[in-house]
Amino acid sequence: MTRPSAKHLHGRRINPKAITGKETVADLVDDAFLAYNAGRLREGCQLFTQRMLAPESTVAMSITGALTPAGLGMSALIPLIEAGFVDWIISTGANLYHDAHFALGLSLHQGSHTADDVELREQGVVRIYDIFFDYTVLLSTDAFVREVSARPEFQRAMSSAEYHYLLGGYLLEREKALGLTKRSVLSMAHTLEVPIYTSSPGDSSIGMNVAEQALAGSRLRFDVSADVNETASIVLEAKRTGGKSAAFIVGGGSPKNFLLQTEPQIQEVLGIDEKGHDYFLQMTDARPDTGGLSGATPNEAVSWGKIDPDQLPGTVVVYMDNSVALPLLTAYALARHAPRPLKRLYGRRQAMMDRLLTEYRAALEFRNRRAEAAKG
Repeated sequence: MTRPSAKHLHGRRINPKAITGKETVADLVDDAFLAYNAGRLREGCQLFTQRMLAPESTVAMSITGALTPAGLGMSALIPLIEAGFVDWIISTGANLYHDAHFALGLSLHQGSHTADDVELREQGVVRIYDIFFDYTVLLSTDAFVREVSARPEFQRAMSSAEYHYLLGGYLLEREKALGLTKRSVLSMAHTLEVPIYTSSPGDSSIGMNVAEQALAGSRLRFDVSADVNETASIVLEAKRTGGKSAAFIVGGGSPKNFLLQTEPQIQEVLGIDEKGHDYFLQMTDARPDTGGLSGATPNEAVSWGKIDPDQLPGTVVVYMDNSVALPLLTAYALARHAPRPLKRLYGRRQAMMDRLLTEYRAALEFRNRRAEAAKG
């Protein structure tokens, strides 16, 4: 006779080998990360490498939290981009601003989170928890951003992806002049044509310096509508060419929503027939019970049309500090999956926008009828 509990006991038996110190990171994750948040990280690593990195998947990464000041741009983000594991990015402006420090040869240092902040201020030292740097790092980076943004090719309205691509080119030149390599996510994204968007262009020192340029007569403007439509076009292109859309969310916040809202933009606003992103991997310390977007689960996202309900088995949320989780996932992915061909989406933006516009025009009558019916 089969016991009633039997149906619940099909999972892998917990019977790990003893850790010897000779394990690779990938082996440690697979063999010893068996439960709790470690178990979710193992599931996330396996989802990423076994499904999200399939050739037909287009992988979007959203980034929040002070990752680049901690060196994670160099240690994790650049290797993921180079391997073709990230096809396009939505980041906070702050991460991109602090990323630029390294391309400019400026130094950040390990410090103490218990330091006296009044004393640090008096001595011209800026603190990000346990990272210290001289106030002149900000002033030097500000000056570089203003100098570059004042150049003729910037004197127009543009998407944040265009701005970051151009800025990345100048950072790449500065890296080369200083004899540096692979210091900047922006410069690497420029080289490999990985578009980088920011969901709130004014919410960082880059945006602040662009705003200063406006006071001086600059014609540079961030075209946020272009950002919304271009990101939606990337997702639509992935789906219409027989592929899948994978959302890799590091942190939460506005970049998370900006990534996920591509599907409501396609379905709800433009009226185009679509079902939602296919894969969802989030690594976060945000809780779902406070109602905030950062902690919202993929199940909740289904109700908005952001995630394809048929693909919920392809979703994982890892509750972990990303200064721990991201390096582990990066090491795991590089060990378990071969590099993928680069999609170089930046150079394909116009073609993807053409498809979006064509489908939008074809769906417009349906969208308008649906809106009228909803009025009751």
